[in-house]
Amino acid sequence: MISLDGITVAFGSSVLLDHVSFHISDDDKIGLVGKNGAGKSTIMKIICGLQSPTSGQVDKPAHVHIGYLPQIMEHHRGRTVLEEAMTAFEATLQTERDIEDISRQLSDRTDYESDEYLALINRLNELNDHLSMSQSEPMEVSARKTLLGLGFRDDELGRKTETFSQGWNMRIELAKILLSKPDLMLLDEPTNHLDIESIEWLENYLKSCRSSILLVSHDRKFLDNVTNRTVEIMLGRIHDYKVPYSKYLELRAERIAQQTAAYENQQKMIEKTEEFIERFRYKATKSNQVQARIKALEKLDRLEIDETDGSAMLVKFPPAPRSGDVAFKANDLTVGYPQKVVFRNADIEIKRGEKVALVGRNGEGKTTLMRVIMGELDPISGEARAGHNVSIGYFAQNQEDVLDKSETVFGTLDRIAVGDIRTRLRDILAAFLFKGEDIDKRVSVLSGGERARLGMAKLMLQTYNFLALDEPTNHMDIRSKDILKQALKSFDGTLLIVSHDRDFLDGLVDKIYEFRDGKVKEHLGGVQEFLERRKLENLQELERKEVKPVQNASAKTAEAPSAPKQDFAAMKEQSRQNRKIKDRIAWLEKEIEKIEARMKAIEAVLQSPSEKDDIMELTREYLENKRDLDAKTEEWGNLI
Repeated sequence: MISLDGITVAFGSSVLLDHVSFHISDDDKIGLVGKNGAGKSTIMKIICGLQSPTSGQVDKPAHVHIGYLPQIMEHHRGRTVLEEAMTAFEATLQTERDIEDISRQLSDRTDYESDEYLALINRLNELNDHLSMSQSEPMEVSARKTLLGLGFRDDELGRKTETFSQGWNMRIELAKILLSKPDLMLLDEPTNHLDIESIEWLENYLKSCRSSILLVSHDRKFLDNVTNRTVEIMLGRIHDYKVPYSKYLELRAERIAQQTAAYENQQKMIEKTEEFIERFRYKATKSNQVQARIKALEKLDRLEIDETDGSAMLVKFPPAPRSGDVAFKANDLTVGYPQKVVFRNADIEIKRGEKVALVGRNGEGKTTLMRVIMGELDPISGEARAGHNVSIGYFAQNQEDVLDKSETVFGTLDRIAVGDIRTRLRDILAAFLFKGEDIDKRVSVLSGGERARLGMAKLMLQTYNFLALDEPTNHMDIRSKDILKQALKSFDGTLLIVSHDRDFLDGLVDKIYEFRDGKVKEHLGGVQEFLERRKLENLQELERKEVKPVQNASAKTAEAPSAPKQDFAAMKEQSRQNRKIKDRIAWLEKEIEKIEARMKAIEAVLQSPSEKDDIMELTREYLENKRDLDAKTEEWGNLI
């Protein structure tokens, strides 16, 4: 279908993509993976024709229809949700208009035997065939089904698009792409603003659709469920695997381990050969052997190990000045917009040094509360105020709206920095992986992940004692998330964070406010305690449309008679199963510890092996341990 041939993208002497070539075939569902800023979004823009490569070309048939969902997009205003979604059928509507026009011409003509009349008949048949193949049901029915699948309620389809948040407008754009049924979908992080039900609906849709797909996502499960091929971008080059994401990780680790073992064996052989040559170079009786080995070395195909990108952020927030005991307090707070009240009668108190998460479905008011805290939105009623000596550093979810696209990376910080910190701007940018010529890039060419990192770097320019972060990890790769989490754990001020990422929040926050059905409820403790109390597997379960609250024992006693005997039997069996799971978790943790210890021992030997060590056998054992470790770690993760 589409081929990329020798694509190179360079900014001055900095090369982003280096002679990249791969082919997208019919029915390919490709996961495009790599670190933030590796060039994933750039490849999509080049395929769409929105950006030109420095060299190389894209072979794309003229008839191929491409649907592109970028990370950052302009949203249309003035139409209702349904009207905007219906614009996806413009090509179909044009076909209907062409059919009406040709039918009118045929009814007016009487030259039934002419070539022109026959050509109109043939064209009419072609258009009718195309229309019947492209539409299996009425267009409005398809549009409604798709919008409902992506999380809209039926009563919301008549609302204007501008009354919805950026995330919901992204869903409208995604619906338009799906409805247009393109030959190739380019989806750049489509799940960033979706709740769990919408993600599951989209997974099922993409798995069954006939379109080819090129997909960028940091959601491992989503990639595994949708894709059948993984293309990795690493240091400007690509590695193509005909497998889903999890299997790609295994094959990649095996490939690097095998390359490393083969390379080290060859280096030992070269070293021994060179020692022989040096030792017997001037000995006449060995001259033939010396010459033979010199020629063998010259002809030797030297092995190399694929380069890997080990760069990572180095983030440490400055010490926080002391604030009052209460950092933020709201009493009987009701908040919303002219067209909708988002939540009512909320009581919220965040004390100095607390790390608090806001969780719940999209549209329940998490970002709205952030806007109230920042003074961007006045409450409808009630009171909300920051505490004494509180200075708030705010990370907005929509960094593309906050950052000046015409500014450079360096200029973004330089424009707002004051005092001695101006001398540390390059160091701060380097900590967020902006090095060398990267600091001269315009914000307009940065990926979503790079903009997120730049927005976080801005927080380092001033000493805050209250960080308010709205979905800070949306576009960040897994390594960057982990490093940011550790930096926030070490931050000695107050933290308020909106996130649906359980792994990121686990061990970071010590209090949760849940937004649900227009109410805000406080939960003391971390993510794990919250999920156990609500009997949920993960935070995404909160986003399902129907979550039944779990009553405590006293509530059951007050509202219902004692449970029948079979309920006690079920509870006893459940208790037994819980103990069984805990025992299994404990066993797995011990086994994982043993395997990791053995792998470290093997790594130590492989780094400096002796002559008696069997390198290939050790490598084989290492890979077997790695597979066993992955399996046990996955089981452990599913049980906890």
